[in-house]
Amino acid sequence: VQLQASGGGLVQAGDSLRLSCAVSGDSLGSALMAWFRQAPGMEREFVAAIKWYNSNTDYTDSVKGRFTISRDRAKKTVFLQMNSLKAEDTAVYYCAADLIYNVDRRTWSRPGTYDYWGQGTQVTVSS
Repeated sequence: VQLQASGGGLVQAGDSLRLSCAVSGDSLGSALMAWFRQAPGMEREFVAAIKWYNSNTDYTDSVKGRFTISRDRAKKTVFLQMNSLKAEDTAVYYCAADLIYNVDRRTWSRPGTYDYWGQGTQVTVSS
């Protein structure tokens, strides 16, 4: 499985961006897809996750109401729509995949849950 993230850029506070994660390789039937982010000097942080087969989602509290994760089955792509961006959203954003059937929400936010990672895309929000 290969993940290709794109869509990052430099924006001003309050602006919007949409990140994309194109997936190639194995079937995604029971996959759990997620977005993480990592700011300089910080640990990798969970942002959002989505179950491929039923679109159940989860978000970290700091992005609830501003970010939306979604997927397009036909295009095998996961999106992260980011609205009302803040300076503290500045980070490299990574998409990740866990192909093993996983309904334990307690594990969705853990980087160790995911076996496949994209290369990251930089999001910079100026205040």
